[in-house]
Amino acid sequence: MTQPIIDVDHVTKEFVLGEPPSLRKTAANLLRRVTGRPVDVPAPFKALDDVSFQVAPGEVLGIIGHNGAGKSTLLKILARISEPTKGAVRVRGRVAPLIEVGAGLMPDMTGRENVFLNASILGMKKDEIRRRFDEIVDFAEIAEFVDTPVKRYSSGMKVKLGFSIATSVASEVLIVDEVLAVGDLAFQQKCIERMEKLMRGEGRTVLIVGHNIRQIQRICSRVMLMDHGHISMDGLPNEVCSVFYAEAQRRNLSRRPAADGEITATRSSNDITVRDALFLNADNEPIDAIGMHQPLQIRVEFETHRTLTDLDVVVGLQTSDFVHVIAITSTEASASHTFDARRHVITCQIPDLPLRPGSYSLRVMFANKYRQQLWSAENIKGLSVTAGDFDINKIPRSGLIDVPARWSIESRERETPMTLHVDAASGDTAELAPTR
Repeated sequence: MTQPIIDVDHVTKEFVLGEPPSLRKTAANLLRRVTGRPVDVPAPFKALDDVSFQVAPGEVLGIIGHNGAGKSTLLKILARISEPTKGAVRVRGRVAPLIEVGAGLMPDMTGRENVFLNASILGMKKDEIRRRFDEIVDFAEIAEFVDTPVKRYSSGMKVKLGFSIATSVASEVLIVDEVLAVGDLAFQQKCIERMEKLMRGEGRTVLIVGHNIRQIQRICSRVMLMDHGHISMDGLPNEVCSVFYAEAQRRNLSRRPAADGEITATRSSNDITVRDALFLNADNEPIDAIGMHQPLQIRVEFETHRTLTDLDVVVGLQTSDFVHVIAITSTEASASHTFDARRHVITCQIPDLPLRPGSYSLRVMFANKYRQQLWSAENIKGLSVTAGDFDINKIPRSGLIDVPARWSIESRERETPMTLHVDAASGDTAELAPTR
């Protein structure tokens, strides 16, 4: 059995909340101890509470959870920045931490001087730094500013330089905390490509903490979900991230206060009040879950307080991280018309819901003919999409939309081309037939 490169054994980390005790309070507590009376000490806050796990060499572990779950505290203990209150941590190998990247740069020193200083602190020899200097500077995209004091750099330039230095250090373990969102989109792609090279090409063990769950889901081989200092789930990225998305959706929906008989709007005018919004199945029954490729109805009940001409109603579905995956407008069906001052019910029928399994929520928007929003709201109601009649093991783990398709597979044997037709929706396979 392969020995784990990281072994976290019943680790607890406690902090005392509030201001440090005054001299008077410290003296009073000392007197209480001497006289055998109970000491007035606030209960400690457990950022980590009896956490245990192991990481195998070459594994890419993503750590996710809400703010305050203990993710960054755990990474700081693994990077030896902080010590646990209880328990033990064993890391077999050299560690390169990417925590608060750029924070260690000296503002009065130039970029060149900071490269040598920070790389030395991380364990690189001077000859190795000289050999890799141009590569570090080029990756950070600061060649023309390398002899300028870092205090004149933008915040993005500092983080780029810090990331470039840290990922250039040869190490067995790489610890990453919220740094995959460095710089602009083009540089973020460079960061992801470098991280994947370190993980796949060099076989490094990597621990990543981040709030970009889709990124973590894509590049990690295993994901751990933390909640209030505990590990609540540890397993395959797709399964753990799906649980996180469902929990995030519940949090989003619970934060939406609803007035009596009225849906609270994100943006509104005095012209419209939305009374209700429902998901319905083909039998007109209210639902909160539906199978993939099954018919879905979205019904919105609203009231107009004056006559509105050419009113456009837009309904849509979004993920819990606010990716808008479906938006349907009534103008596409020539359904926009004049609504006089009364209550109305409008229904959007989707005969074949193309979303893959996951947690989604409803968004609704009303606009006038000038595309000005009169009323809009997100996270109105939650909808869970399941595999339904489909085999969940045959559904790709990536992607949000399931598109029916036909495949054509051509096999060549003895100079006679053969074609195999496969219907992706039904799985039916046609007979082999010669092609010309």
